[in-house]
Amino acid sequence: MAGRNKKVVPEAKAALNQMKLETANELGLSNYENIDKGNLTARQNGYVGGYMTKKLVEMAEKQISKK
Repeated sequence: MAGRNKKVVPEAKAALNQMKLETANELGLSNYENIDKGNLTARQNGYVGGYMTKKLVEMAEKQISKK
């Protein structure tokens, strides 16, 4: 399944990585960048992605409501 997570806007990669680190830190996973993700539980890894998605949806809703 190569290419399944292909970025629609490749220029956003750095911002998404920063958001991932900030989200992990908010969830109490400090130093997430250097943690072996295989040593985290599926729940911990899922929380990071889930909260990122929640934040991105909120951002989109705010953007849409301004138009």
